[in-house]
Amino acid sequence: MSKKIAPVLASLTAAALFLTTACSSSDDSSDSGTTGTEKVALTYWSWAPNMDKVVEGWNSTHPNIQVTVNKQDGGDPAVTKLLTAIKAGSGAPDVMQAEYQKIPTLVSADALADISKQAGSLKDKFPAAVWNSVTLGGDALYGVPQDSGPLMFFYRSDVFEKNGLQAPKTWDDYAAAAEKIHKANPKQYLGTFSATDAGLFTGLAQQAGASWWGVNGDSWTVNVNDAATQKVAAYWGGLVEKGTVDNKPMYTPEWNAALNDGSQVGWVSAVWAPGVLEGSAKDTKGKWKAAPMPQWDTAAPATGNWGGSATSVTSQSKHPKEAAEFITWLNSDPAALKLLAGTANVYPAANDASSALTTPPAFFSDQADFYTIAAEAGKQAKSFTYGPNVNVAYSAFNDAFGKAAEAKKAAAFTESLATIQKATVDDMKNSGFTVAG
Repeated sequence: MSKKIAPVLASLTAAALFLTTACSSSDDSSDSGTTGTEKVALTYWSWAPNMDKVVEGWNSTHPNIQVTVNKQDGGDPAVTKLLTAIKAGSGAPDVMQAEYQKIPTLVSADALADISKQAGSLKDKFPAAVWNSVTLGGDALYGVPQDSGPLMFFYRSDVFEKNGLQAPKTWDDYAAAAEKIHKANPKQYLGTFSATDAGLFTGLAQQAGASWWGVNGDSWTVNVNDAATQKVAAYWGGLVEKGTVDNKPMYTPEWNAALNDGSQVGWVSAVWAPGVLEGSAKDTKGKWKAAPMPQWDTAAPATGNWGGSATSVTSQSKHPKEAAEFITWLNSDPAALKLLAGTANVYPAANDASSALTTPPAFFSDQADFYTIAAEAGKQAKSFTYGPNVNVAYSAFNDAFGKAAEAKKAAAFTESLATIQKATVDDMKNSGFTVAG
């Protein structure tokens, strides 16, 4: 299948992937599954913790479809390993945990099967944004959403109270709070703009209405330099230039220390932030609160996602029907959602996630509405389509925004977007994709 059209036309993609799946087996039985009495063994590659214990819930009630979990490294190593197996024609698992941002890459390489016939009815069980991530905006279905990372705002309530502030409802409120806090104590910052975290910036752009990739007929479109992303870059670049937020990278010893000693008193992050804060800012437990994201337009609340993954059936599975049945259970059954939340420690992407999360995270033990806020954020996330070369775009972001952060000029941030746009388009064209515009 030509990768110029693989991720674009849903009907052509589905047909091509269906053909790939059929060719990987000796007869048509691989497409329809078993006769009902034959025992099927499925392999599942995942990096989520304790996923083998989660799967025990399935195996105990499905004796004829047994799943074995093979723990893998996440991110690019997982993608590389799967693509190597697909190219070799052997060694690929039946089921694969796949980050949303990697799905277009895997689809373009014919590595994932279209399971819309087996699991297409699940659409209403998930927020629109994560469902878009597994359909690429079309009718084909390349996985079932497993976990998501809706963006939220976390802040030191004691510092806000001391400065007579409330959680910011708008980005103007955030900017005003950042200035007031830093003016009152020059050692304190409400946040940092980390130029090495493209995933967070993507979520911020998503909230503003951006979708960096898209489809146009049989071509890709690339819009990294659109008006929504320009607005976000100008906003954060302005705060950095003014000096009211820090601009040091996250996840460094210095950043960890700033969270713990009170130098950084706020963090725009995702639903999984409590685990990070518990490890990095243990001395501040009980002083943090979670709130919805500041808004560009309070009349139309929205947010973005930072992180998350789906569970997909690979194109070389000999039992796609049974594999689709398993991943449907894993990501939508109430009992499975409880196991995902309580045993695998992930935030389920399903709309019913809140039913599996009845107590707040330990770090926010006094905030009973934590998961209510998170659930609402998940529903408010805007759709965002990833492309087949996210790694190239993110690498270009790290380079261009890293230089802008050093310059500390707002214009440098917005000008960087044109550089990222060009690098992304040039790479796609050089790789054989058709890019409109």
